[in-house]
Amino acid sequence: MSLTNRDKQIIKALDKFRVMDRDSIAELFFAGLKNPKYAANNVLLRLLRDGKIQRSTAFIPYCYFGPNVQIKQQSQKIGHFLAILNVYTEMLKLGDLESFLVEPKFLRKSECCEPDIFAHFRRTPFFIEVQKTVYSVKQMQEKLERYVLLYESGIIEKPFPHVLILSDQRYAIDENYPFKVFQSESFTLFVASLKSAPVSKPSESGVRIVVK
Repeated sequence: MSLTNRDKQIIKALDKFRVMDRDSIAELFFAGLKNPKYAANNVLLRLLRDGKIQRSTAFIPYCYFGPNVQIKQQSQKIGHFLAILNVYTEMLKLGDLESFLVEPKFLRKSECCEPDIFAHFRRTPFFIEVQKTVYSVKQMQEKLERYVLLYESGIIEKPFPHVLILSDQRYAIDENYPFKVFQSESFTLFVASLKSAPVSKPSESGVRIVVK
């Protein structure tokens, strides 16, 4: 059976996010149907049967992978990638998401940072760290110093993206970085925290955060 356009979009998304749970797939690709989860199950079972995707039953709801994704089906990385996917769905709901890249590579990992997300949201570029494990102050400083190396490399066009750390843990962060650093428990709460600010707030780097 030939792939439908939606089949192709699902497979492309699985390759992009590495792993997606059934409920997120239903929300993103079957939202207009009467029973999105039921419809998603039927399509995913067909794609699985035809060898177009992979599945892990170690999680509830089940998780799915693209055909070329190399990840152990019980890997701890699955939770990390699902957290990145959750940020994506949050940003979609908030509107004006122009681009979203998962773990983009700019230089070798030993030379600079490796962001979890690079996104353009409401005309503003962001590097986003989805921090589910608790870092020490030293570890967080080292992570941010890698962003400084990327900033100094000049390979990122100005203005340099804001760095947003999404974590339940609040870190004591030095203000003396050549870019803006924000912290929040979620992207939704981050946007909500800006609503008390003026409609557009220029940062020191010249980036404008547009609040709607």
